[in-house]
Amino acid sequence: MPGVFIDSDLNDDERRRRLYSGDIFISCATDTTRELIALAKKMLDEAFAPHDPRTIHKHMTPEEVAAILSTMKPAFIHHPECKRLIPLIMKESGVDLDKLYFDVPRMRSAYPSHFLSSGIAYAFHPHRDTWYSAPMCQLNWWLPIYSIDPDNAMGFYPDYFNVPVRNNSEIYNYYEWNSKNRATAAQHVKTDTREQPKPQQELNSQSLRYLPPPGGIIIFSGAQLHETVPNTTDFARYSIDFRTVHIDDVVAHRGAVNLDSRCTGTTMRDYICAADGRPLPEGIVKLYDDGTATSDKILRFGDRLVETPAA
Repeated sequence: MPGVFIDSDLNDDERRRRLYSGDIFISCATDTTRELIALAKKMLDEAFAPHDPRTIHKHMTPEEVAAILSTMKPAFIHHPECKRLIPLIMKESGVDLDKLYFDVPRMRSAYPSHFLSSGIAYAFHPHRDTWYSAPMCQLNWWLPIYSIDPDNAMGFYPDYFNVPVRNNSEIYNYYEWNSKNRATAAQHVKTDTREQPKPQQELNSQSLRYLPPPGGIIIFSGAQLHETVPNTTDFARYSIDFRTVHIDDVVAHRGAVNLDSRCTGTTMRDYICAADGRPLPEGIVKLYDDGTATSDKILRFGDRLVETPAA
């Protein structure tokens, strides 16, 4: 059974090794993470004024909320303060910024399930990020913006970290998703018809829910099986997440073991260096390409998000 580390003092090399083995790390909030969630709260408050963003489902229709999110979420992704704060969070966590690459921070929203759980507020079924073309060395960093509850949190299935799950990840190609499906997220309000990788079997354990305080961080491998817990509370859950890779692990192909991922394409072009913002060298990215990339479909996440809705 994987372990859970709370405010661990392990160095980054050992932490990554344990994360690739299925352990999960939870850290308390810091001044920098509080600054990041304060930015998110400010943007949420302004977008939904005069209403509380956590109870906006009582005042607006799903269509109205989706329309607001389609503008606000890309604005958060591209806010210059995000690119400034995330490297500082990494530095606080003992990471060498010259070797760390991160992708854009996403703001997530999970509304009461009867209200809005598709498209731009998609409630994710159990999945591994590696079913979505993520590399096996990807690490996920997840922060709640407000206090969360077991019934509106994120759920984990650590029993399956070393157990294959029957799934249909072969349907997913990252380049196809970016070029055809991502920009239509806000159009899926009542239902979401976009095909996505899902388990093709019943899971035999209930998900575990970890509840860090606002600004606290859950760090886990992209190979962890996790889900958006169906929100049965009367409050929306808002969170921030971003993903990282360490260039030494990228080059050496270190990471979690690939048990069951059969997707194509790669997310490697989404990562930028925490020290100076440069992208991963194309020669290194090509180590992960599989021949499905074409010039018209190679898009970095965020390329079209200033003008069009984001997932």
